[in-house]
Amino acid sequence: MSDIEMIRAARARIANNLRRTPLLEAPALDRMAGRRVLVKAECLQVTGSFKARGGWSAVSAIPEAERARGVIAFSSGNHAQGVAHAARAHGVPAVILMPIDAPQAKIDGTKALGAEVVPFDRETDDRDAMGAALAEERGLTLIKPFDAALVIAGQGTTGLEIAEQAAELGVEAADVLVCCGGGGLSAGIALALEAQAPKMRLRTSEPEGFDDAARSLAAGEICRNARLSGSICDAIITPQPGDLTFPILNRLAGPGLVVTEDEVLRAMALAFRHLKIVIEPGGAVALAAALFHPDKIEGEAVIAVATGGNVDAPIFARALETLG
Repeated sequence: MSDIEMIRAARARIANNLRRTPLLEAPALDRMAGRRVLVKAECLQVTGSFKARGGWSAVSAIPEAERARGVIAFSSGNHAQGVAHAARAHGVPAVILMPIDAPQAKIDGTKALGAEVVPFDRETDDRDAMGAALAEERGLTLIKPFDAALVIAGQGTTGLEIAEQAAELGVEAADVLVCCGGGGLSAGIALALEAQAPKMRLRTSEPEGFDDAARSLAAGEICRNARLSGSICDAIITPQPGDLTFPILNRLAGPGLVVTEDEVLRAMALAFRHLKIVIEPGGAVALAAALFHPDKIEGEAVIAVATGGNVDAPIFARALETLG
């Protein structure tokens, strides 16, 4: 199980290899939300997503002889690129299972990092079984996208930075909104905040129809999504919260937040206009919650994590059209 010491150890391995992403703000967003809005721009991270943290944390911790045989992961694109980037930096092969509906930008980015891409269908294929078979056949080490202690620890380094950067800006108490799929980033940040910024509260943020974390938190037990595809927020569409991540969130997170796809597209456009950053749909869910559901948030400040920026041009153009 991940804990604050694992997160600090992951930070030491990540240091000088990945970026300390900025905490951005704009007066126009503050006015819209009715409070101070701070945006942690993980879309500016290496590979365009926070997933580079978990990928590096996991790959760098594998014993050298085992790592040399290679690694395998499954992902719609951001975890894929994070693992592929770390594998290439360590000089080892990477095999990535990617859903056939993954954005082309993510598929191309993963291949550009030297990984072998194996396609699968979210609805009909068992990615876990496929991954296990390939791992056994080739002697690869499986790096799960969220339900793995080393991955959670790597994502938790984001929370250490949030605590430090918010303190530098005079913010000690805030709801910290995080786009949530399986909960690796949310769980890691929650653990980091518990240790470094106890007045901050983690809040999961999800798109309508794929709000398994919010429903699970409300029920006190893991709930599953009825659908596994059909959202523009591909980066955070998972069947259910993880067995490792949910107990952490159940203990530390506040009520989950849910937004519409229209709100996601508007948040993407507003981030581009006022913060000058590009966010993909799944990475804009937290900002959408901060801007369009202020009545469900507490405190004079809110922190939203912009988790990724790997978006295909047609979807980004659709978002910009919401500006009129």
